[in-house]
Amino acid sequence: MTAEVDPATDPEMSYVYAVSRAGAPLEAALAGRPGLEGSPLRTVRAGDLVALVSSVPSASYGTEGVKAQMEDLGRLEVLARTHHAVVEAAYEHAAVLPMRLVTVYLDDGRVQDMLGAREAEFSALLARLEGHVELGVKVYADPREAVTVGGGAETEAPGSPGRAYLQRRRAQQQNHRATYRAAGSVAAEVPARVADIARAHVTHRPQQGDLAQAAGENIVNDAYLVQDTEVDAFRAALTGLADDVPGVRVEITGPWAPYSFATPPAADSGEPR
Repeated sequence: MTAEVDPATDPEMSYVYAVSRAGAPLEAALAGRPGLEGSPLRTVRAGDLVALVSSVPSASYGTEGVKAQMEDLGRLEVLARTHHAVVEAAYEHAAVLPMRLVTVYLDDGRVQDMLGAREAEFSALLARLEGHVELGVKVYADPREAVTVGGGAETEAPGSPGRAYLQRRRAQQQNHRATYRAAGSVAAEVPARVADIARAHVTHRPQQGDLAQAAGENIVNDAYLVQDTEVDAFRAALTGLADDVPGVRVEITGPWAPYSFATPPAADSGEPR
């Protein structure tokens, strides 16, 4: 993904955030906005395309530097947040193709070569994405919430404490299975409700661990490509979907730049670009 460069001979590299059409008002709109490492943003043009770029030190963004950043959660979070903020700011002014995190080239000349080589592909993608945004749909299952909402107070069976324990365990297992079945049914209904609104649909891996900050377990994490004029209609189509389903919640996020529907430059084999 990155190129290893000797900082003594070439201390800076070109970090690419996004690609857009030449003539789009990106340069003026983002003038003065810092990118990674506080470096100012600029555009690099080739033919009918421009790349949104900033300079980054090769010591931090060459092969070893990127490896170190990826292993440091604090640095990785700063990198990802800055990259995302730049792309979102650009998307407020023009259709852009967000690039994969840490898309780095030796210099602006290599960026121009990449744009020239992929002009037809990128132009077709931009034509598809213009006037569209990405909306996320997440479905959560929370058996504990289902018990609270349903008022499922447990009545202990007469007899030994062991029998009462087994009864509680069976009730918990039944509630758990029922909640996940209900969540699955809700999730299955989402695509049908937005079929006439969404232009494309991508299924992502459910969020887990530090990424899953909401209550319950994320069982569906999907992205939809929607015309920017249809965002309200998309939300309305899913309104109330899980209101009467204890322990199940539907969350709609966005609108975002269409990360899930933009093809980033192909990863290289580790050789300098």
